[in-house]
Amino acid sequence: MGLKILGIETSCDETAAGVVEDGRLLNSNVISSQVELHSVYGGVVPEVASRQHVRDIVPVVEKAVADCGMALDEVDVVAVTHGPGLGGSLITGLNTAKAISYSLGVPLMGVNHLEGHIYAAWLTEHNPGEDPGFPLLCLVASGGHTDLLLMEGHGTYKLLGRTRDDAAGEAFDKAARILGLGFPGGPEIQRVAEGADGEERLPRAWMRDTLDFSFSGLKTALLHLAQAKGVYPPGSKDLEKQELARLVREMAAAFQESVVDVISAKLVDAAKRYHAKGLVLGGGVTANTRLRQEIIKRSPLPVIIPPPILCTDNGAMIAACAYYQYQRGQQYGLELDIDPGLSLG
Repeated sequence: MGLKILGIETSCDETAAGVVEDGRLLNSNVISSQVELHSVYGGVVPEVASRQHVRDIVPVVEKAVADCGMALDEVDVVAVTHGPGLGGSLITGLNTAKAISYSLGVPLMGVNHLEGHIYAAWLTEHNPGEDPGFPLLCLVASGGHTDLLLMEGHGTYKLLGRTRDDAAGEAFDKAARILGLGFPGGPEIQRVAEGADGEERLPRAWMRDTLDFSFSGLKTALLHLAQAKGVYPPGSKDLEKQELARLVREMAAAFQESVVDVISAKLVDAAKRYHAKGLVLGGGVTANTRLRQEIIKRSPLPVIIPPPILCTDNGAMIAACAYYQYQRGQQYGLELDIDPGLSLG
């Protein structure tokens, strides 16, 4: 029998748990999303998220275990995200994990949320550590992070670049609000942008001589364009419904292409500079179809991208990451605390 790890993830607005065996075999993956709860606010409200985690955490964990056809006392290790993220959200998952670990008498593992996104790639048909092997150039792109990391081995990272202002996911959310679209912004912009003819173009912040990102200026450029076209604020110009839809479609596509262009170019450039053997993508933004297509098109190296359900926050990626920590002999006790500002690399 393999080592069965229960992973718990509550860093933001998904209450998630999953069971993974030997770091690669996905036995269950249960996610309770709060998207509808927060959509009325246009973004995640931390206090609301915390309360909902308290309501959802027990049934989510119970379902994750039941979906494997096993009992809770058959879990060998409990793993949990302890940072980065929203403090109130993180503490719910951590306290739950501590309670399960203590009651079962099994080890407790604390996992960096960003590292978890990378290890989602180990839940695909690939074993990135062996094929193509280290070093791997990793992109973690989500609502709060856009980081380029060189993974030199299990648990060994070098931070090469990160956003200097808005993360890509934040920028998508803000762009969607400008265009009158829903939350979360990434899927909405992708949906609306389909079929655009590419007439509009927005600037790229290349940040020359660095692998860092900046999306704040792009967001401002979109705002100015939307104001000039009469799309923002809503009703500022008497636009016909069809014309408004066309303008929103073109601007959404232009915004998406700008983000995709910069991320793809920097990712491939970094891989060449640091002699990576392959690329690994993780985080909610990497579920974007255009981004996936463009990186695969530009990269001369193998590109490993988990399916969209494993790109967004989930407990299975936390369990997968914890397996390799456990194999290295890392130890965590009940004194483990949350670290909302935890970094990687």
